[in-house]
Amino acid sequence: MAGEGDDGPLVGRTDTLAQIRSDLRNAGSGGTSAVFVTGESGVGKSRLLRETILSMRDAGFAVLSGTCLDIGDASPLHPVLQALRQFDHSVQPAGSAGALLDRVSHDLREVAGERRLLLVLDDLQWADRSTRQLLLYLLAGLGDVKIAVLAAIRAEALQGAHPLRKVLAELRRLRSVRVVELAPLDRDQTVELVTAITGGQVESEDADRVYKRSGGNPFVAEELARDLRDGRVELSDTLREIFLSRVDELPPNAHSVVHAIAAGVEPVGHDVLARVVPLPEAELIEAVRAAVAHRFVASADDGYRLRHRLVAEVLAGEVLPAEATVLHRRFAEALAEPGGAPDHARLAHHWQKAGEPGRALPSVIASARSAEKLYGFTEAHRYWSSALELTTDDAPERTELLAHAAESAHQCGEHLRALSRLDDLSRRPDAPSQCDLHLRRARYLAAAGRTATAESEYERALEASDCSPSQRASAAAYLAELLLHLGRYADANARAVDALEMAEVNGSTADLVRASAALGFSAAFREDPDAGLAVIRNAVDIAERSGHPDELGVAYLHLAELLTGPLNNIEEGVLVARRGAERLATLGAGRTYQTRLLAIAANGLFRVGQWSEADAVLADAMRHRPSGADAVELLLARCRLWVGFGDIDAAHRDLDAVATLLAGGGARHVLPMLTLRAGLAMWQGEHPTARAAVQRGLTETRSDDLVLIGVLAWHGLRAEAEAFAAGQPVDAGALRRLKVAAERMAAGVGNAALPVRGVIDGYLDLCAAELSRIEGRQDPAPWARAAATWDKRRQPYPAAYSRLRQAEAALQRRTRKAAAIGALREAYATAIAMGARPFAAEIVGVAQRYKVALADDVPTVPMIETDTKDELSALTTREREVLSALAEGLTNREIGERLFISERTVGVHVGHIFDKLQVRTRVQASRVFLTAA
Repeated sequence: MAGEGDDGPLVGRTDTLAQIRSDLRNAGSGGTSAVFVTGESGVGKSRLLRETILSMRDAGFAVLSGTCLDIGDASPLHPVLQALRQFDHSVQPAGSAGALLDRVSHDLREVAGERRLLLVLDDLQWADRSTRQLLLYLLAGLGDVKIAVLAAIRAEALQGAHPLRKVLAELRRLRSVRVVELAPLDRDQTVELVTAITGGQVESEDADRVYKRSGGNPFVAEELARDLRDGRVELSDTLREIFLSRVDELPPNAHSVVHAIAAGVEPVGHDVLARVVPLPEAELIEAVRAAVAHRFVASADDGYRLRHRLVAEVLAGEVLPAEATVLHRRFAEALAEPGGAPDHARLAHHWQKAGEPGRALPSVIASARSAEKLYGFTEAHRYWSSALELTTDDAPERTELLAHAAESAHQCGEHLRALSRLDDLSRRPDAPSQCDLHLRRARYLAAAGRTATAESEYERALEASDCSPSQRASAAAYLAELLLHLGRYADANARAVDALEMAEVNGSTADLVRASAALGFSAAFREDPDAGLAVIRNAVDIAERSGHPDELGVAYLHLAELLTGPLNNIEEGVLVARRGAERLATLGAGRTYQTRLLAIAANGLFRVGQWSEADAVLADAMRHRPSGADAVELLLARCRLWVGFGDIDAAHRDLDAVATLLAGGGARHVLPMLTLRAGLAMWQGEHPTARAAVQRGLTETRSDDLVLIGVLAWHGLRAEAEAFAAGQPVDAGALRRLKVAAERMAAGVGNAALPVRGVIDGYLDLCAAELSRIEGRQDPAPWARAAATWDKRRQPYPAAYSRLRQAEAALQRRTRKAAAIGALREAYATAIAMGARPFAAEIVGVAQRYKVALADDVPTVPMIETDTKDELSALTTREREVLSALAEGLTNREIGERLFISERTVGVHVGHIFDKLQVRTRVQASRVFLTAA
């Protein structure tokens, strides 16, 4: 296969390249060494040869290279003589075979001189007899040449009695000869390659699809990645023609085998293949053997697979519809034969492709139910949707299918699709009860982020005359939990008490878990943390015993959120969130509960200043492409980082996405969104925008979550203080409403649980300190008090911010300069450690204004990132760390081990680096880094 990754990055071959160089340098007793690289077309053999040539030249080797020809009448020693002509154009074949070997040996010695010689031969499978003899002659030490040989061989060409097989068998006996089987790239390596070629602008699903279609073949993967990057949907003519030409080389029976396996669902068992391809057993085995030898088919204990799924796509365009129908009917009939457990998924697929929807439907439904039992919600949704497509509106089973399709869509995160299916269901004459419809609609709306509307639907369910006791218990439990998301803890507590009573009598385990979680969270927030935590931990135990993903997700979510948020037990909360995320990932809830738990973990890491780790967690969570409220949680968590890192454009994109998703969202989403909008506006100096965002939050919320209100009020007062410092007028009406919010916090803090009270006190201290700025008092005392409060809470950012303002006020007063310098330096160290670029730049600005050095032996200078002319200024702190390690020559795995992140995350960062630096290879990126450094 031509190309073999000529232009793409060298992915997944670094270790192999290093080993080849080492083997070639380590000569045997005769002064010779050799490495023969074998592998299928396109796997990267020629690319390895080129990379080796470059490095061996640098190591002082004389290098000659030639390529064997695929023609029967090639002149003797053609590739070697071709190589020698690079040194002497007059070289010609002459004389008998023996004389020719001596002559070529002499010429090779002349080229080498005092250096070792590297002879590189590509496509050795086409080598003529004299070339094969020369290799045996030289590597046995008979030619008196200190030579290293590097050759590439197409594995699919070495069939039957190919003469090179005998040569390789002879050469393997020499200790200085090594044969390297070059395997395809694994999934992670393919994703890294695709990410690099597309500049990081690729979805995880698309990268996975490239891997499945290419089978890890680098050349094929590169071609598909370029199609992806350039927006091409159809398969390129280059790939199509390459595969078709290779298929045409197959013997007729092997051709039929490949066509059959391409139409099947892998793996295709031998017994099934025997029924689909009507050949005598001996001929069938020989045909399979030929397909394997030509590297189209891979054989394993469980059956046969295509090496590249792309072959199936190519062949599909070459088969007549009638042929395809016959082939799929044969598969279905073979799978339907009595004597074993039916494979419903395969049966459904083949009956559908054979144009037999009536025979496909039972298998489709059975496949959906089987997927649900295994918590494969995405697969279940696909099967239920297929079942709907196989039936008409007047089919008797249509109503049941719609109900299942709606619920499976909700379970796999397709909440808007679930609502659409539910609307169709509600119009059926045999639709479920009104209570059931209201309950379903409320759940789907809440998951879609439309919590205000969901509350009304739960109320309608509870009021419905056809609501059964069990449905009433479910509605009450769901409503109690929803009120938590709306930030109305008093209402949630009251509802949870009622819901728990109903659940214990008429409810399910799920109702019991949900009501317990809501009761525990609200109680811990409002009055008794220990008792509340005990209730939630009990809910986790109940959920663990049931093992259902919905119950486990609810219990872990509320426990992790309570610990990382109001109770400020952040370290344990992050551990709980991560443990829960791992647990839910095994139960098919990666797109929903796992995503939200990772968002909670990232928020906790953000609060304790571990921003780089939070960034890695969020990058991992984004792979699941969540929707609805799950996506909102993740986008808000990521936006906090963007604002902190100073990535203004990314923060705006995420906030706009959140605003689009939040159609009627609750306080737990709306208030953080508005707070982030205000913080972003302040960094940009847009104080009116910040003021408007905060005022909207103060007037629109019904929340009694004093922590959320505290964060919002602090940002509002900070915006007014920033406006005052910039010489802009303070909005008297806005200031009055902010003071009312602070007074409300002060009045309500005494009723909060003790840990919650400590967090609220921290925001009260910040609000009081900002008021001192607005009033022009320049008093460092309230800032020192706020810093101490946040130190106790172990949250470094608000503590560092307070120290900045403390130092600024003291320096303006010209008092206690030593204490001010200490506070400023401590704030700067915290900002640098977190990667808080705008914050660090502000600290530097204050230091420069008052001529303060931020370190005893270093003059005060801005952070490197603030220099917009710097080529690396677009990179985040984590991306700089990755690029620095990359410039050292580390592999992705080694970089991950150094930075304590996954190899996959490193690949994502590398893709982002390539995109931002506008480079295509690791070498180019390293050059940019070393030049800038």
